[in-house]
Amino acid sequence: MPAAEPKHPRGVFVTGTDTGVGKTQVSAALSRYLQGRGVDVGVMKPVESGVADPGELGEDARLLQWAARSDDPRDLISPYRLRQPLAPSLAARNEKVHIDFAHLKQTAALLSDKHDFLIIEGAGGLMTPLSGGLLVADLARDLGFPLLVISRPGLGTINHTLLTIFAARAMEIPLAGFIINGMPQTPGEAEAAAPHTLASLASADLLGVLGHIPGDDHARVEALATEIGALPTLPWLLMNLGLGELLA
Repeated sequence: MPAAEPKHPRGVFVTGTDTGVGKTQVSAALSRYLQGRGVDVGVMKPVESGVADPGELGEDARLLQWAARSDDPRDLISPYRLRQPLAPSLAARNEKVHIDFAHLKQTAALLSDKHDFLIIEGAGGLMTPLSGGLLVADLARDLGFPLLVISRPGLGTINHTLLTIFAARAMEIPLAGFIINGMPQTPGEAEAAAPHTLASLASADLLGVLGHIPGDDHARVEALATEIGALPTLPWLLMNLGLGELLA
């Protein structure tokens, strides 16, 4: 009997162009959307700082766990949980925690083997320091999943988004594309122009524009999951995430 072919890992590493762009909500919404389509989704928040009780999951990891309806152990979902609300490298140094990239790679591999698709949400942006001289970008590159960039629509987003994409290209991180999140119902001139400007300038695909959603985190995630399912760019998004065959 021939040996089974090794499973090809499917997943995405989600980063933001800035703090507060909603990458946790978009990661959770993508988890909820795919889970609703019958995809067995795993979620991972490799490092989370500002966790009130490091013995439990932090707010971001809890939202991801809820969205994916995950029953994975907390130490797989979020291997490093730090109390201080600081850059992870600084919080880890203060709390005498060593963030081991080899351990994070092993954890991601375990989750990838267990699930059809793995969503990994980074801490901050690509240039956020994690451990010593290593950045979130180094972790994204080491894990090997394509990068999905979440950006905001307001003034300054063109610079932030293009810099993030440029850094990813320079570090040879494969790019799935980017999503603009938080578009107001009545956008100003800068916000209205952002999608077209970024689509014409960025060396990456614009995979969607999501609206500003009021309410609590769970309500926002449910609404964003519905928006993702209605995106005109949804086939493109799924293809760039390597989900075309899985959802065919």
